[in-house]
Amino acid sequence: MHFWATYGLFLAKIVTVVFAILIVMAGVLAIARKGKSAGKNKLVIKKINQRFQDLAETLNMEILDKKAFKALVKQQKSAEKKHKDKENKKRIFALQFHGDIKASAVASLREEITAILQVATPDDEVVVRLESSGGLVTAYGLAASQLERIRKRNIPLTVTVDKVAASGGYMMACVANRILAAPFAVIGSIGVIAQVPNFHRLLKKKDIDFEQLTAGEYKRTLTLFGENTEKARLKFQAEIEEVHQLFKNFIQQNRPIINIQEVATGEHWLASKAQELKLVDELITSDDYLLNASQQADIYEIRYTAKKSLTEKLGIAVQTAYSWFNWRAL
Repeated sequence: MHFWATYGLFLAKIVTVVFAILIVMAGVLAIARKGKSAGKNKLVIKKINQRFQDLAETLNMEILDKKAFKALVKQQKSAEKKHKDKENKKRIFALQFHGDIKASAVASLREEITAILQVATPDDEVVVRLESSGGLVTAYGLAASQLERIRKRNIPLTVTVDKVAASGGYMMACVANRILAAPFAVIGSIGVIAQVPNFHRLLKKKDIDFEQLTAGEYKRTLTLFGENTEKARLKFQAEIEEVHQLFKNFIQQNRPIINIQEVATGEHWLASKAQELKLVDELITSDDYLLNASQQADIYEIRYTAKKSLTEKLGIAVQTAYSWFNWRAL
């Protein structure tokens, strides 16, 4: 009896310890999950003036002798002190937009712009470093509308293009007060394209029937698996022409200085030629523009990050693949 009593007491202690450990672990996991959830979406802000200064300081440290370097640091500190005493210093909010076919970056862009609009004034400036070769009509229409929010608040908007702003990318760029581009950046492609593969003959060859029921004469025009008619093709073409006209009107409204009939042919040009066509205002890289601006303004890089789950990532991949078989558009 004494043995079983002792054993029971020992077992109770073990169970108590294990239970306590489980409670502690559960608490730690709960805190970790809460922290992870809280940090899932966040706005990251970096003042890039300091980055420029750090680069220059690192280089000067290596190429100047110790005496000259100390003198330079002293001079810079004195200049910074005078600079800080100035009131109402201009602020530049720098954003990045790297576009894919679905303009997925608009999810972050809308949050970044919402944040900026709550603090920016017409004395500030928003600079968007834009890279996109275009994509879906509705997606890039929304992206351009986000940039229009800045213009409507009378906040100066500058778009810089280092590589490409074509089709839907240029639709976004044209909203800006100024468009800056590196000399060999690709600009233009003001046109609309749609592509739909058709497997009707393959199905017919394999004796496979395809049925599609619709209510409304033009609920579906061209189809993937059915037999496409000339009437359907004409309707589809008319829809493309309508989108193209809206595209041209949008650009003409935002950049009335260009000859829209001359540039809306679907062609693209290098920025040096695009400047002649008034599609671009100045030839300069985004790096040079921001570096020059940093002498007179505080530059804040704004980035909204939203982590996606594995399910969301798979969903985006499937949707993107499917999109290639439908509207490619702008």
